[in-house]
Amino acid sequence: MTMAPKRDAYDVVVIGAGPAGLAAAATSAEAGLSTLLLDENIGPGGQVFRAISSTPVTDHSQLGVDYWAGADLVEALHASTAEVIHRATVWSLDRNLDIAVSIGGASAFVKAKRVILATGALERPFPIPGWTLPGVMTAGAAQTMLKSSALVPDGRTVIAGQGPLLWLLAAQILRLGGRIDRILDTTERGNYFAALPHAFAFLTSPYFTKGLSMMREVRAKVQVVSGVTELAAAGNGQLASVSYVAGGKRETIPVDLLLLHQGVVPNVNLAMAAGIEHRWDDLQLCWSPVLDASGDSSVAGIAVAGDGAGIGGANAAVVRGRIAARAAVEALAPAGAAKLAPTTTLRSELAKAERGRAFLDTLFRPAPQFRIPSGDTIVCRCEEVTAKDVLDSVVIGATGPNQLKAYRRTGMGPCQGRLCGLTVTELMAQARGKTPQEIGYYRLRAPVKPITLAELAAVPKTEEDVKAVVRG
Repeated sequence: MTMAPKRDAYDVVVIGAGPAGLAAAATSAEAGLSTLLLDENIGPGGQVFRAISSTPVTDHSQLGVDYWAGADLVEALHASTAEVIHRATVWSLDRNLDIAVSIGGASAFVKAKRVILATGALERPFPIPGWTLPGVMTAGAAQTMLKSSALVPDGRTVIAGQGPLLWLLAAQILRLGGRIDRILDTTERGNYFAALPHAFAFLTSPYFTKGLSMMREVRAKVQVVSGVTELAAAGNGQLASVSYVAGGKRETIPVDLLLLHQGVVPNVNLAMAAGIEHRWDDLQLCWSPVLDASGDSSVAGIAVAGDGAGIGGANAAVVRGRIAARAAVEALAPAGAAKLAPTTTLRSELAKAERGRAFLDTLFRPAPQFRIPSGDTIVCRCEEVTAKDVLDSVVIGATGPNQLKAYRRTGMGPCQGRLCGLTVTELMAQARGKTPQEIGYYRLRAPVKPITLAELAAVPKTEEDVKAVVRG
C-alpha cells in the first residue's frame, strides 16, 4: 500500500519511528500540532522495538520486558492524531525544512515548521581480517532476524566483541533454542579500571541488575573467553574458522557463523547532509550533533532526539523525544504545552535514564586494534578498499575523507560511508598524527539514501526549473 502524505506542510515532521520518534510524534500530536511521522521500516519500533507489532515471538520472557515496553509507545502513537507513513525513505532535508521522501518508488515533498530527527544508531564498524566473508554478520543483523522472523543460529556459532547488545542478543538466542559455541569478549582489561570512578552511578542504575542477571544467564550455558586482543575470520569464499588471541595464546576454531559487535554509534548521515554541526566525541569515539538542552541543533527548526543525538539507550531516547517535541510545541503553539509533562519532570527522567551511561561508555570503549585496521583488511566494503590503500593515499597527498574519495572512491558506494566512515577518519587521523576532529568526515549531500534516476526524473518540475537547464 503506497501512501503519500495527506498534506504539503506540517507543524512537525518526525523522521524515524524508534523509541525517540514514537514518543516525539505522539507528544506533538497530543498538543494539537499537525504531525507526520516518516519511517523506512515495514512497521514501527526502530531497531530496539523492531517488529513490535508483528513479531512471531509471542512468549514475552524470550525477548525480555524492555522489548515489550515498545508496545505502549506504539499504542500511544496510534491513539494520537499523528499521520504515520512506513516504508518511507527520507532522502533529502535542507535548511529550509523542505523534506524529500521516497514512498513506493515515487517521491513526495513536504515542508515542516519543525523537524525532529530520530534516526537512531548504527553498529560501529568492526573491520577485522575476513569480516566481509559470507557467514560473518553483525549482532544487530542477527537480532533483526530473531525479532522479525524468530530465526536463530543452529550451526557452529561464535559471537565476538563487547557491549550490552552482545549479551542481550546472546540471551535471546539461547532463550529461543539457538546455538552459541563461544563468546569472545574483546573488552580491554584497562577499561575496567578506567570505568571505576563511574561505578557508583552504574551500581544504582537500572542497567546494573539487568545486565548482571543477563550475563549470568549466558555464562551458565556458553564458554566465554575474556581479554581477546586479536581476532580474524578465515575461509575460502565462505567463513570456515575464527582465530583469536587471549592471554597471549592463539586458538583457531571451526565455525559456520560469526556475529560481530562492538557497540553502536549515532546514525548521522541525514543530520550532516542537512548542515547540522557535529563534533567528535572522544569517549564514545564517534561524531555527535552539537545540541542544546532541548535537542535543538545548529540549524534553526531541526532538533535531534534519541541515539542519533549521542548514544543513551532506549529509555533515554523516549525522554529525549518528548523533550524535543515539547520544545517544538512551545515554539509553535505555547498553549498546547500545558497538556504535556513539565520540562523539569522530563529533565529529571532523562537524568535517571542516563544514569550509569558513563560507566558503560568507558568500560565498552572499543580497543584501537578493532577500530583501526592494517594491511589488507578491507575498510570500505562497497569499493573493496583496504587499510593499506588508504595509507598509500595519505602518503601521496590525501588529507581527509573527502580527498580520499578522489583517490579511492571510499564512501561513494551504496552505504554512503555508514560502514567505513568512522574507520576512515580514525585511520587517516592516526596516519597524519591529527585528531579525528581535525581530519573531519565525509561531506554528505542529498540523496542520503540511494534512489533511482527514474524517480528523480519523475519529480514534478516548475516552468522555472525547466528554463534553468534548457537553453532558449
